[in-house]
Amino acid sequence: MPTDHIQIEDDHQGPVVEVTDLETGFKTPRGLVRAVDCVSFKLERGKTLGIVGESGSGKSVLSRSVMGLLPKSNVVRSGSVKFMGRELTDVPADEMRHYWGTEMAMVFQDPMTSLNPVVKIGNQIAEGLRYHLKQSKKESIQTAVELLRSVRIPEAERRVKEYPHQLSGGMRQRVAIAIALACGPRLLIADEPTTALDVTVQAQILDLLQTQQRERFMAMMLVTHDLGVVAGRADEIAVMYAGQIVEKAPTKTLFTNMKMPYTEALLQSIPKLENPSHTRLQVIAGRPPDLVSPPVGCRFAPRCLYAQERCLTEMPPLMESGEPGHLFRCWYPVGTPAGDEALNTNLRRNETATGLRPLAAVEGVGTTVAS
Repeated sequence: MPTDHIQIEDDHQGPVVEVTDLETGFKTPRGLVRAVDCVSFKLERGKTLGIVGESGSGKSVLSRSVMGLLPKSNVVRSGSVKFMGRELTDVPADEMRHYWGTEMAMVFQDPMTSLNPVVKIGNQIAEGLRYHLKQSKKESIQTAVELLRSVRIPEAERRVKEYPHQLSGGMRQRVAIAIALACGPRLLIADEPTTALDVTVQAQILDLLQTQQRERFMAMMLVTHDLGVVAGRADEIAVMYAGQIVEKAPTKTLFTNMKMPYTEALLQSIPKLENPSHTRLQVIAGRPPDLVSPPVGCRFAPRCLYAQERCLTEMPPLMESGEPGHLFRCWYPVGTPAGDEALNTNLRRNETATGLRPLAAVEGVGTTVAS
């Protein structure tokens, strides 16, 4: 029989989540894959942290490391994850089960795979209510109906009796959100919650998450590959590349004064409404590095238009920009004299220190930056 869920003091004054030097690696025949490499951040109650980066940057592994949802074997994890002041990295898996749902919850990327296809919607929502909150079957189903209404699913009394395949993609994602919110968690992690949805439904789901987060005063981690998704919905943004945080700043600061060339490249790759039809999209040349044997210097250097010789031999630490809370990992930051000189030098010789040709990689850079 399950034991009572973990009780945490409500008078905790510090951050909901405090991650310090977190590292997560996976043992493979080729060596250790360093999926998360020395990541640190804090998240206060009622705040939203956006985690942004390409596929393979370590976003999902980071969120699962915070939750403790990692495989039991061939995983190496170090560093600190504190939840409401309590260290979680040494908590046994059986005890962590009592945190999941009641204290922290996750909305997964694909609701069709996260929902059980042979169990009715109502029973999937009610399961956590019965296990953690000891509600009766009748009471848990009534709560499930209310939760479906709270995530704006019409005809909730009928929907609790249906199966996932009877719902649209957007409604399935709303059900996944209802399951995550059922036991009133303090931390909600949304891992690419809109990837499989059309644009209109994406906006509805993101608005719903934002509304629920504010009403419940939860801390939320919003994981995505799209800077546009977090632009108006996150208080702070952490940009990840090759397992590291390469830039972290309050949202407004990041968009008005970004320093990391990778952040700039992500922003430039977003389609713009003002562009004519069939305008060629800008892409980030190359591919992310091998995390079994990452480069000695800056991990973005082989794809960076600003790269110089120093970038190949010295890994830049996280440095302060001078604005509160703004950190970046670059020797030649965007918008600085050093960065402008590095970019113009590469444009004049039509090649970076790693052999990347900027004029071929990004159209228009030479006319807008080079002197």
